Amino acid sequence: MRPRDAATVMVFDRAGGRLRVLVGKRSAANVFMPDFYVFPGGRRDRCDFRHPFASDAHPLVIERLCNEGLSISRARALALAAVRELHEETGLWIGDANNGKADLSTLRYVARAITPPGNVRRFDTRFFCTFADETALDLTSLRDSEELSDLRWVDMDAISGLNMASITRTILEDVATLMHAEPSLPFGLGGPFYYERHGRFVRGTI
Repeated sequence: MRPRDAATVMVFDRAGGRLRVLVGKRSAANVFMPDFYVFPGGRRDRCDFRHPFASDAHPLVIERLCNEGLSISRARALALAAVRELHEETGLWIGDANNGKADLSTLRYVARAITPPGNVRRFDTRFFCTFADETALDLTSLRDSEELSDLRWVDMDAISGLNMASITRTILEDVATLMHAEPSLPFGLGGPFYYERHGRFVRGTI
């Protein structure tokens, strides 16, 4: 099964000197990763190519995605998919909620993972992240949805107590390591790329 494009976004809150990340629990009825805590995200749709945006993604983000063989429009559509999925699953909007235009300028591209063969669903997922204080998110609009429930800001030190898929936890740990070295997460910073080759789990770089 050919993996489908998908995007997810890790939203970090660094207010009060402590780092927290937004996660939610997928429904038990979901075929893919039921009952696991995940970051908001989902597959890229055709509408993501047409969604209006006020500010484009950082040139280094576009460049890194295009280095993977994507067109500029497909690279941008992945960033727009991450913003759209965040809104659909949590109520949060990165951009101007009044005119519906997205702001892609704060998104960092930090990781990529391809679901191994043999799974009921396969995705080629690009992981973006942003900081809540950079996006001017209206945190009062945060609410559960049909796709994600028990939305919560989790202290990075308390992640171990959550039911997370190993790849989700691994990527979060990788990003935490990147932030330990570079707290601002520069846009040109590299990240991990996880995939399976000849039945073996491989960690490359984006």
